[in-house]
Amino acid sequence: MKKRGLFAVALLLCASLFQAFAEPSPELVSAAKKEGKVVVYSITSRIANAAKAFEAKYGIKVEAYDLKDGELIEKVSREVGSNIAGADFVICQDSGRVYGQLIAPGYLVNYVPDSMKSLIPAQYQNPLVFQFINKVFIFNSEKTQKPVISNVWELTEPKWKGLMQFKDPKLEGVNANFLTMITSPEWSDRLAKAYEDLYGKKLVLSTPNAGYEWIKRWFQNGLILGNSDTSISENIGIKGQKAQTLGLFVYSKTRYEAAKNLALLPMTDVKPFSGFMYPAFLQMTKNAKNKNAAKLFIEYLLSPEGFAPWSKDVGSYSSNPNVKIDPTDHPVSFWAPKLVFEDPQYLFENRADVEEFVNTLEN
Repeated sequence: MKKRGLFAVALLLCASLFQAFAEPSPELVSAAKKEGKVVVYSITSRIANAAKAFEAKYGIKVEAYDLKDGELIEKVSREVGSNIAGADFVICQDSGRVYGQLIAPGYLVNYVPDSMKSLIPAQYQNPLVFQFINKVFIFNSEKTQKPVISNVWELTEPKWKGLMQFKDPKLEGVNANFLTMITSPEWSDRLAKAYEDLYGKKLVLSTPNAGYEWIKRWFQNGLILGNSDTSISENIGIKGQKAQTLGLFVYSKTRYEAAKNLALLPMTDVKPFSGFMYPAFLQMTKNAKNKNAAKLFIEYLLSPEGFAPWSKDVGSYSSNPNVKIDPTDHPVSFWAPKLVFEDPQYLFENRADVEEFVNTLEN
């Protein structure tokens, strides 16, 4: 029985390895080559490198356009809504708007390659997640290597007044999404508990719930709203500062620590969250002209080879768990219980209210 059991395990491992690196079906490759072209709109500029590699491998011409998330949503909505030929598939983010303006009206179509159906976790298959990106509380580590906070409510205390930075949510939808998500019942309850754990008393509200209350107190404690995560990382990480500073920005910016002589360390055990994680989706358009080439490119992007332009850095995670991450990083399974994830439907239904609330805090 023991030998038979080990043999069965070996067979399963071999099968999973085969599946992880299986090539697309010859029929799909042939049909895609007959189309000879594929058009993609993307919110990540690294699509250019992936496109070059895809062209070299399959001989299929790629037209790749790098767009801001709002530009992409408006362009696809206009083109597909008017049945104008444009993108065959998209890499898009800002899940609330994508859900409400592109998926719900039927402008985008979900497609999961057969080779990925048993690899990618079911909760990431519809809409199909291409990539996860995280933003984490990161502090200037020149004077201390120890986390400077353990609970997000500390950021509402006078000690941190004017010493925190965050990209303006008006400039990036995912930041507005984070603020919206923490007003949800789940996260507002967690915030209320975190307050009680820290101070030993119940939170007294001046807003609808603990999520709104934390946003209000955080913003009114001198929060500095920046124009880009790059500039924020430099402002936080520059050496020689008198005061301790921290920010909530893209984890991948820590890769510049040595090159830019910065002092940056992330915090991964802050209660009730250490930051947030957001998805970029792979979706075909309803009126895709080159359907087979789009399917082939989507399958390629979900493979270790296709994801190579993204996997070389920390803070970038394929939805395919068999794609290796940077050896200094942690997998999505590590981050999942520590970060706020997006719920597209909740975002679509509630973001306008949160944005209106935030606007009153900035006046």
